[in-house]
Formats: sequence, C-alpha cells, structure tokens
Amino acid sequence: MAKLLVTGASGFLGWNLCQIAQSAWEVYGTTWTNSIQIPGITTIKLDLRNVEQFTQSFNEIQPDAVIHLAAASKPNYCQTHPDESYQMNVTVSAEIAAWCGEAEIPLVFTSTDLVFDGLNAPYHEGDRVSPICVYGEHKAIAEQKVLQRHPKAVVCRMPLMFGAASPTAGSFLQGFLEALKQGKTLGLFTDEYRSVTSAKTASEGLLLALEQTSGLLHLGGKESISRYDFGLIMAEVFDFPKDLIQPCQQQDVVMSAPRPPNVTLDSSRAYGLGYKPRSLPQELLEL
Repeated sequence: MAKLLVTGASGFLGWNLCQIAQSAWEVYGTTWTNSIQIPGITTIKLDLRNVEQFTQSFNEIQPDAVIHLAAASKPNYCQTHPDESYQMNVTVSAEIAAWCGEAEIPLVFTSTDLVFDGLNAPYHEGDRVSPICVYGEHKAIAEQKVLQRHPKAVVCRMPLMFGAASPTAGSFLQGFLEALKQGKTLGLFTDEYRSVTSAKTASEGLLLALEQTSGLLHLGGKESISRYDFGLIMAEVFDFPKDLIQPCQQQDVVMSAPRPPNVTLDSSRAYGLGYKPRSLPQELLEL
C-alpha cells in the first residue's frame, strides 16, 4: 500500500479519518499534545512547529501523500492567543506545503467555512474570503500560502462536524448528548447556520479530494441548518424530549470570537467528484 501521512491523528477529525483511510493506505499519524494508539496506524509524537524535527520525520517516512489536519481549531482560543494560532495554523501549514511541493506528492490542507463573514451564503469556492474572527483570518492566510508553495495541493474548506469521539477529542455532539442524558436544557442558536456533516462523511470527502482534484474545494453537508434545528433532529433520533432544546441567539452568549450568521457552503463541485453526504437523520442514526 502507498503511505498516507495524517497530521493531527489524535484529534476528532484525524482519528475518524485514520479509521477510514487504513483500508486503502498504509497510514502514519502525527500526534503532539495527546499521544494515542490507533489499531493499524503507525503514530508518531511530533511537534510540527519544529521544522527540523518534522522535516526529519517526513524524510524518514517518505509518504506518498499528506493530509494536514493539525491546527489550533478553537475560535475562542485563537482569538485570545493569536500568535500561537498563527504559528500552528499558518507557519506550520506553509512549511508542510513547501515540503510536499518539493517532494512532488499530493497534499490536502483543511481550512474552514469561517473564512467567510456569513452575509452572502451559500458560498462557492470562488467567493471572496471575508473572515471576522482570528481563526478565520489565519486559515484564509494559510490557504494562500499553501497554494503558493504547492499549486497542486487541495484546500478543503470544512463545515461544522459531528461524529464519534476519539479517545482524546470529541465534537459538539458529545457535550449535547451528555447534557440531555442529565435532563439539562440546551440553549442553541437559531441565528447561526452551517452546512453540518459527520466526520465520517468529511473523511470520505478528504480522501476523494486527495485523489481527484486540486485547488479549493468545499465539503459541506446536504443541509443548511441552525444549531437549534440540529438539536431538535438530534433529540428525535436519540429519543430525548424536544422541550429540552431551547432557542437562543448568538448575542445571548458571551464569546471571545465573533461568529458569522450563515456560512453555508455550496459543495456542488465536490458532488461532481462523487462526494455524497447523507441526510442528518441518516448520519445521526449511524451513530
């Protein structure tokens, strides 16, 4: 099998991706803060911020392709720690793109729907970026630097994702379900819309992008939905009382990072490549 290197393998998306990728690839995964063992995957503890260290490791592995997921991905953290965020989200990504470009191997880099301001959804790949938070700003800069250093790379803009938790990282779904199990009410936004999908579907899209395209690609879900409406579907699927899901608005919750109102992604280009997100009830039922 060809070798696939996945950075951020201990993270929520990385862990899910490794499960799916190993059927077709010999998978190597990097971890840093959280070291984990994934059956069938070779994991390496590696500080990607250390260029000499990551260059040595990449040269030793000699991957045939790289999917770069490792990031400082919490918007509130990035807003309050912009220097650390920039180093991880921009500097590291540019260095990895340069290495892959010189090695002439495929690279997929994950960006975010938060590169948009949320005022003109749905967003196509060619729409102008207009981030309103530091995380979105850094990812927008990283997109440019990655494609400058490796023009054949794929930059996949990812939506809000849910799914099975890794041993060290979950999605927003786990917190929602735990609250409902305890009979607590959940206040969920009625005024924030995303093209939500599962980590499994997103992983399938990333592997498809790796083999079929280059440039910008959106990997959103089938539906544009608010967190509140998602919560109602979730309650129905998992058989919780719907009255535990209470509507609220972004202005009701104090957050460090501003959130755009609607960053729904138009993923028509990905659909044309064979990307097939399922409906949210189907995705939730699989869990």
